[in-house]
Amino acid sequence: MAVYVVGHKSPDTDSVCSAIAYAELKRKLGTEAIPARQGELNPETKFVLEKFGFSEPELLTDGAGKKVILVDHSEVGQTLDNIDQAEILEIIDHHKIGDITTPNPIFFLNMPVGSTATVVKKLYEENGVEIPKNIAGILLASVLSDTVILKSATTTDTDVKAAEELAKIAGVDDMQELGMEMFKQKSDLAGKEPRELLFRDFKDFNMSGNKVGIGQIEVVSLSLLDEFKDPLYEEMKKVKEEGDYHSIFLMLTDIIQEGTELLSVTDDVSVVEKAFGKKLEGKSVWLPGVMSRKKQVVPFFEKAFA
Repeated sequence: MAVYVVGHKSPDTDSVCSAIAYAELKRKLGTEAIPARQGELNPETKFVLEKFGFSEPELLTDGAGKKVILVDHSEVGQTLDNIDQAEILEIIDHHKIGDITTPNPIFFLNMPVGSTATVVKKLYEENGVEIPKNIAGILLASVLSDTVILKSATTTDTDVKAAEELAKIAGVDDMQELGMEMFKQKSDLAGKEPRELLFRDFKDFNMSGNKVGIGQIEVVSLSLLDEFKDPLYEEMKKVKEEGDYHSIFLMLTDIIQEGTELLSVTDDVSVVEKAFGKKLEGKSVWLPGVMSRKKQVVPFFEKAFA
C-alpha cells in the first residue's frame, strides 16, 4: 500500500517541496511514497516547481484508509480530513508540537529551524542518500521562502548552512536573486479575489478554547496591497462569521521594509495590545521587524489569549 507524504492545508512552498523531496528519499529507501498537496498551489510554489522541473503533486484532502507521513505540521486543524481514520507513520516538522496523536509510537522529527526543508536535507544526509540536483533546488527554494531569504527571525545557522550547501548542489550562484524572483511571483496579485488571497497562506489555531485564524501575504512592497486592503478586511469579517472564529488576523508583510501590517477582525481588540504592546489603529497595526507568523505572532497571541 502506497504511503502519501503531505503538508498542511493552504499549502506553501515549504510544505509542497518538502513533501516531494521526502517522498523521493523514502522511495530511494524502499518505500512506495507519493507526494501530495491539500489544496491549490500559490504562484510562488508553481514557479519553483516549474523552474526545477517538477509537476504538481497529487491532491489529497481525506486521510480515511490512507497511510500518511505528515510534513510541515502536526496540528489537527491543518491536516487531512478524517485523520483519525488514517495511519500516520511519521511526522517531519519545524513548528511547535501540535495536537495530533497516534495510537502507536512513530518516527517524529521536529527541529527548531526555519523550514521543514532544512530537516529533510538532514534526513538525506543521515540516511547516506545523495541529494539530486533538482531536489536540492526545491529544498533551497523552500528554505528561502520560509525564512524570507534568510532574513526572518526563524532563520538559524543551520538554515544558512543548509541553503549554502543546497545552492552548490543545485547550481544556484545567487540565492538572493532566486529569492527575489520567488517573492515577485508571490507578490503578483493581479486578478486575485480577496478570499483567494486571504486563504493563500492561512492557518487555524486553538488558543485557550478560542478559534483563531491567522493568514499571511508577503509582498516586496505594501503599496501593492493598497487596493486590496478594504476588500480583504470585508472578506475577513465574512470568514469570521462563517467559521465561528473568535478572531481573524492577516499579516501583510513587506519583505523589503521588514515589517508587517496586521489586519484584525476580533471579538476582543485588547488581545492585539496584550500581544504586541500596541493598540489597533482602526483596522490594523504596524509591527516593525515582524515577519514570521510562527515565531513572532502565534506565540504572542497564545499568551494574550491564555
